Amino acid sequence: MENNLKTDFDKLLNEASAGSFDAEFLRVLADRFSGEVIFSTSFSYEDQVVTHLIKNLNIDVFTLDTGRLFEQTYETWTSSRAFFKKNIKAYYPDPEVLQQFVSENGPDSFYQSVEKRKACCNIRKVIPLKKALQGYKVWITGLRSEHSAGRGQMPQLEWDPDHQIIKFHPILHWTTQQVTDYVQKHHLPYNHLHKKGFVSIGCEPCTRAIKEGEDFRAGRWWWEDADKKECGLHVHQ
Repeated sequence: MENNLKTDFDKLLNEASAGSFDAEFLRVLADRFSGEVIFSTSFSYEDQVVTHLIKNLNIDVFTLDTGRLFEQTYETWTSSRAFFKKNIKAYYPDPEVLQQFVSENGPDSFYQSVEKRKACCNIRKVIPLKKALQGYKVWITGLRSEHSAGRGQMPQLEWDPDHQIIKFHPILHWTTQQVTDYVQKHHLPYNHLHKKGFVSIGCEPCTRAIKEGEDFRAGRWWWEDADKKECGLHVHQ
């Protein structure tokens, strides 16, 4: 399937012009890969926008429950189910693997080193992600280039060799203002931590509000060097 899917990806690139990767391209993907497109949400501003864009399309939605999320995130999850009327599949860490890791390292070992933090992310996010993507050909995300320096040159439509899947970022080039305006215009449910200075919201122990003038990613893993701040969900070659 890998070679055939990579061929499909190459065809999509050839068929589409440079400026054609807008929200309407979601419909193209949903029609061409019916039942084989999935969107990953963390219930951020961005992900709420994308969920609204796909709510009437044949695109599945999933989220990763790491077990360390904010209560406000769970509240947004509940309100999103009611608002969008769309099932949201939940994926969790392997309990035995997680039990062993916490038993050997403690509940907050991610503060001790980058290696242990990445190991925690791998157990709670990366491995469950691989399970979530199984059987799908297209992965939709809510990534935006403003949120990380490494995403500035990221293509909107890309081939993910690690997961062997076509990946599309429909709002990659949207500004923060465009995102918040869209949320307000359509009265979308949102995580109220955004109103308290939280920009990128992940696990509670690893997320804080940013101060005025700080970088977007300053609120995530703030004890680490800026160039190490990725959890492994979105790896680019």
